[in-house]
Amino acid sequence: MADLYFLFSLEDTFVADKKISAAVIKRLPRYYRYLSELLDNGIERISSGELSKQMKVTASQIRQDFNNFGGFGQQGYGYNVPYLKNEIGKILGLDRDYHVIILGAGNLGHALANYAGFEKRGFVVSAVFDVSPDKIGKKIGHTMVYDKHYTRTCISKDLEGYVKGHTVDIAALTLPKSIAPAVAKQLVQYGVSAFWNFAATDLNLPGNIAVENVHLAESLMRLSYNISNLPE
Repeated sequence: MADLYFLFSLEDTFVADKKISAAVIKRLPRYYRYLSELLDNGIERISSGELSKQMKVTASQIRQDFNNFGGFGQQGYGYNVPYLKNEIGKILGLDRDYHVIILGAGNLGHALANYAGFEKRGFVVSAVFDVSPDKIGKKIGHTMVYDKHYTRTCISKDLEGYVKGHTVDIAALTLPKSIAPAVAKQLVQYGVSAFWNFAATDLNLPGNIAVENVHLAESLMRLSYNISNLPE
C-alpha cells in the first residue's frame, strides 16, 4: 500500500486547462514518497539526475512530468526537496484532511483501520461498519465499529444516519462483490463522492464520482505474468 496516498480516478485530469495524462498522475505518489524519504534523511536539494537514479525513471521523464505543473526546479540548482514535496502534496490534495469510513471489519478492513500511515497523510478513519454482532460497538484502534446490516436494496439506518450526519469524503469498501455496487450507489445518493474499492467488482458509478479500484488478485496476476517473463 506504499503508493496509496491519495484517491484519484484513473481518468485524465486537467490543470489550468491543460490535460494531464493518467500516467503522470499515477507517478505523483511515488515522487511524494521518495521526496518524503529524502527529507527524512536530511536531504533538502536534489537534481533530476540524482532523483532519476533513485526512482529508476529517466531524468527527462521527471522534468517532463514536473513541467506539466510549472517545473518547480532551477537550472544549476535542481529541486528544493521541501518545496517540491509540498507542491506535489497540494496537487495530490494532501493539503487538507479527508474523513474516511470503512465498510467491512474483516481482516482487510481491520488492517486499513489500524494503519497509522494514512492519518499521517490526512486520511482520518472516522468510523468502521460491519454486520458481525461480535464487532459492533467495539473499537479498532481508536475507531468505533457500527452496525451496517444491509440487503441488496437497503443499507442500515446506522450507516445512513452516520453518512447524513457526518462529513464523509471517502468510503473504503471491503465488502463482498455481490453487495458492493448496490451499497456504493446508495452512498452516492447520501452524498459520498469518492470510493476506495477493494471489492472484486466494478462499481459503475456516475462520472462525477471518484473511484480507485484496488483489485488484489489482479495485482498478483500481473506479478505472476512478470515472473513468467523474467529473462533467463
